[in-house]
Amino acid sequence: MKGILGRKYGMTQVFTKSGKLIPVTVIEVEPNVVTQIKTKENDGYEAVQLGFSTKREKLANKAEMGHVSKANTTPKRFLREIKGVNIADYTLGQEITCDIFAEGEMVDVTGVTKGKGFQGVIKRHGQHRGPMGHGSHYHRRPGSMGTMRPMRVFKGKKLPGHMGGLTVTIQNLEIVAVDVENNLILVKGNVPGAKKSMVIIRTAVKNPGKINEREDLISYEEKSLTPEAQSTLESTAEETAKAE
Repeated sequence: MKGILGRKYGMTQVFTKSGKLIPVTVIEVEPNVVTQIKTKENDGYEAVQLGFSTKREKLANKAEMGHVSKANTTPKRFLREIKGVNIADYTLGQEITCDIFAEGEMVDVTGVTKGKGFQGVIKRHGQHRGPMGHGSHYHRRPGSMGTMRPMRVFKGKKLPGHMGGLTVTIQNLEIVAVDVENNLILVKGNVPGAKKSMVIIRTAVKNPGKINEREDLISYEEKSLTPEAQSTLESTAEETAKAE
């Protein structure tokens, strides 16, 4: 098991050399710092605490400063634990970068879903509305509460209420590309959370260690032309201008 904290930046699409389109979510993963290592002797369980997103010392209190000073690092905006890891592979103050994951590896991504506020049963639970004619008195309201005998509402009844803002994990997502230079990870499909929200990328629980075969992606990097190609391009442009 391994994991890293990142920030969701939105979705885009990439293309393979065979012409296949792959929708991906771009996650910025700046180097994480190991701020604490928890052991069975001291804490009762084994885990690694990672710090992500540096913040100004002015915004940190004395407790936070004392905690991160043990790892010889700056205050962090987010601190999260990754359980099930081999703590012998980590040291206090160690930096974790995006290259811990490989292209084609299966991961689970956890985030907080977008908050929708107070919503009715149609938007929240996908229920059907009533007739919209003027004679109908039932349009978008909840349906029957059920039998009268218990004289109460059963737990779990689908009613209007707060929607969104829940911690959700999407399992078995594939890593399409890892950009070490720009600290980016491209994950196939969508992940929970709004733009610029924090997400946690972990090894897939159901498929640990599985790496799928991956097709090469098309690169759109600009390459400088050779002098011969440049002169040929200029001469072609001049001939085209004269012909016009």
